[in-house]
Amino acid sequence: MPVPVETSRTAAEVATADRSRRRLFARLVQLYLGLSLYGVSAAMQVQAGLGLDPWDVLHQGLAGRVHLAIGTVSIIVGAIVLLGWLPIRQRPGLGTISNVFVVGLSLNATLRVLPVQHVLAARLALLVAAIVLCGLATGMYISVGFGPGPRDGLMTGWSARTGLSIRLTRTLIEVTVLVTGWLLGGTVGVGTVLFAVSIGPVAQVFLKLFGVNKAKAAAEHVAV
Repeated sequence: MPVPVETSRTAAEVATADRSRRRLFARLVQLYLGLSLYGVSAAMQVQAGLGLDPWDVLHQGLAGRVHLAIGTVSIIVGAIVLLGWLPIRQRPGLGTISNVFVVGLSLNATLRVLPVQHVLAARLALLVAAIVLCGLATGMYISVGFGPGPRDGLMTGWSARTGLSIRLTRTLIEVTVLVTGWLLGGTVGVGTVLFAVSIGPVAQVFLKLFGVNKAKAAAEHVAV
C-alpha cells in the first residue's frame, strides 16, 4: 500500500529535526570542551612561569593585589569587559557568556592539580604545549559559531566602531592590558613573546582543521 505523501513528509521532518538536535549537541560538547581546554592551556602557561599572554598578565597582576585566584579574576574581568560592548552595540552569544565562566573555572581547577615546574627544560616544554593546546582550543570553540569571547568581541567591535584595523585595535588593547598587568606584578617574559608571535599561526592551523577560513575567523573572533 503506498505511503501517504503527508506521512512521508512528517517522517522526513522528524529525521531532519533529529539530525539537527544531534548536530547541536555535538556543537555544544565541542564548545565547552574547547573552552575548558583553553583554561587548561592558560594554567599550563602560568605553571611554566616563563611569561603569560597579555590578558593573563593582567589577571595575574590583579589576582596578586586582590588576593583571589587568577581564574576568578579572569571571570570578573570578562564580565567587566562585556560592559565595554554596550557602546559598540555588540550582542553576546552563548559562547560569549560561557567563555567568561568556563575558562576561569577550568583555569582554577587545573592550577589545583598541576604543579609548578622548576626545571628549565620542563618549563619550556610546558610552555610550548600550552601554546599548542591554546591553538587547538581556539579552533574548537570558534568553529562552532556560538559567538566570540568577550575580549575578542571587544576588539572586533571597537575596530568596526572606530574604523581602525582589527590588527591595530588588537595591538592597542593588548599593549595597554600587558603594561597594566606588568605594573601590577603580572609575569612577563619569553613566554609572553613566544605566545604573541606563535599563537596566530598555531590557531590558524587548527581553524583550518575545523573548517574555518581566515577571513571568517578575523571577522567573528580573532585576528590570526
